Amino acid sequence: MARTARQAKIIEIINKSEIDTQDELVNALKDAGFKVTQATISRDIKDLGLFKVAGEKKKYKYAIVEGDNHGYAGKINTIFKESMLSVVAVNNQVVVKTLKGVANVIGSVIDKLTISQVLGVVYGDDTILLITENAESANIVVERIKEFMTTL
Repeated sequence: MARTARQAKIIEIINKSEIDTQDELVNALKDAGFKVTQATISRDIKDLGLFKVAGEKKKYKYAIVEGDNHGYAGKINTIFKESMLSVVAVNNQVVVKTLKGVANVIGSVIDKLTISQVLGVVYGDDTILLITENAESANIVVERIKEFMTTL
């Protein structure tokens, strides 16, 4: 699970910041509370299918590849499936509990599912809150998320 959380944090970091070296990524992860080595980061980069693209502030930055051919979509599916602890409807809201540090990745995936009943998604460190119009919509959202998990 530590690897899953770490790789989720790597995705978050490279989506928010221009990281162009493994050392920068090691330091960013250390700042986020992960004890890692350069060798571990090198394996994670390979596992996640990261590659370098032209940056705006820096010459290059790590980026993710959309699609299964580089393993990114499969890795996100694994993170999603292994990190979600519970999903429950409460009135017109859906509360999703995740492993610590991965709610942002899971929330982003849920947001990209474009479930029409979801009016908004807010996430913290280990909790995601989805807002719907009513209790019936919240129950539909829970079922859609559970369906999605079974198809992964």
